[in-house]
Amino acid sequence: MKQIILIGDSIRIGYQDVVRRELGARAQVWTPDENGRDSRNVRAHLDAWLIARQPAVVHLNCGLHDLKREFGASTYQVPRAEYATNVRHILERAQRETRAHIIWATTTPVNQAWHHANKEFDRFEVDVVAYNETAGAIACELGIAIDDLYAVVTRAGRDDLLLPDGVHYQPAGYELLGQSVAQAIQVFCE
Repeated sequence: MKQIILIGDSIRIGYQDVVRRELGARAQVWTPDENGRDSRNVRAHLDAWLIARQPAVVHLNCGLHDLKREFGASTYQVPRAEYATNVRHILERAQRETRAHIIWATTTPVNQAWHHANKEFDRFEVDVVAYNETAGAIACELGIAIDDLYAVVTRAGRDDLLLPDGVHYQPAGYELLGQSVAQAIQVFCE
C-alpha cells in the first residue's frame, strides 16, 4: 500500500477525510495533526512531516496564512519574496531528499468582504492570485505537478461553497476539494 502525505493548512484538514475515503485501500494517507499554517512552519517541519516518512506521493500547499495582513497594514505575515524562497526550498528538498511524486496545490480563493467582517485580519483575493502565481511559477520550473484547487472552487461557484468567514468551506466545498485532491493523487497510485 502506498503512503500518501497531505501537508497544508485548515483547508487540508477540512478535506483530508474525503481523500482517505476516495483513495480507500489503494493508499495509506498520513497528515500532520496540526495545521500547517504558513510556509515558514511547513519549512520548519519538513524533516518530520515529509523527509523522514519517505512517501510515494506528497500533496502540499501553504499560502493562506502567508498572505494574511492586519487590518489596514501593507505588510504580510510572510512577504511574497520570502514565500517564494520558502516554497522553492520546500519543493527542492522534497525532490532531492525523497522519491515522492510531488503535487503542489494552489491556494483556494477567498471572499474578502465576508472575511473582513468575520476575522481580525484581512485576506485579499488579489494576494491569493499573486501568491499562487509565485508558487506556480516555481513548481512549473521544477517540473512539479499542480493541483489547481483555486480553479476547482472558482468553477464550482466560490460563494456557494464558502462559509460566512469567507475562507473555510461548507461540507459540499470540502467534498469537492477532497475529490480533486484524490483524483490528482490517484494518477500516481496505479
